[in-house]
Amino acid sequence: MENVVVQQKRALVIDESDNVAIALNDLKKGDECLVRYKDGEEYVEVLEDISFGHKFALVDIGIDESVLKYGEEIGKMKLFIKKGGYIHNHNM
Repeated sequence: MENVVVQQKRALVIDESDNVAIALNDLKKGDECLVRYKDGEEYVEVLEDISFGHKFALVDIGIDESVLKYGEEIGKMKLFIKKGGYIHNHNM
């Protein structure tokens, strides 16, 4: 019998005001990623490949809306992005 190790896909949220999570594993489009909050957790389906340490949206974020990471505004969206979408310099 073969032992199979399944690595859970996880993400980090530092501050309760954050609208992005940080990938703690490389994520592939369609992965269900466990996001843990202070008061609970949820699974978010990622819509694109996301590398370790990169950000994805926890909610839909509109054009010119703030991107909040670690409780601070780190930029504004250039494009509308859906929950689970990759956030990086190309769209923020």
